[in-house]
Amino acid sequence: MAKILIAEDERDIRELIDFTLTMMSHHQVFKAANGAEAVELAPQVMPDLIMMDVRMPRMTGYEACRELKKLDSVKDIPVVFLSAKGQESEIDTGLEAGAYDYILKPFAPDELASRVGQILQKFNKS
Repeated sequence: MAKILIAEDERDIRELIDFTLTMMSHHQVFKAANGAEAVELAPQVMPDLIMMDVRMPRMTGYEACRELKKLDSVKDIPVVFLSAKGQESEIDTGLEAGAYDYILKPFAPDELASRVGQILQKFNKS
């Protein structure tokens, strides 16, 4: 069972991701409502994976990812962006900020669970 930190400002999407990863994949999920909360929470919970929306209040996903990559304790944790914006420039910006991968919304719950499982396996955190 992996620990996953989700940063998503839309409550319904945050709860769907939580339900999917908890019930389908049996992971322990921690939730943040914005990028600033994710930066604060990550060193406390030391997740195996961080999943973030791109567009959030207080601090965007890009800004939060850049801040996380500056912190020695969490800089090696893979970050995956969740976004409805699939333009190549958006994806490039996310990867340049330090993200490992990009998952486009909308996604099917089983697709999300599968992708998360693949990422965790690659980082030996499954």
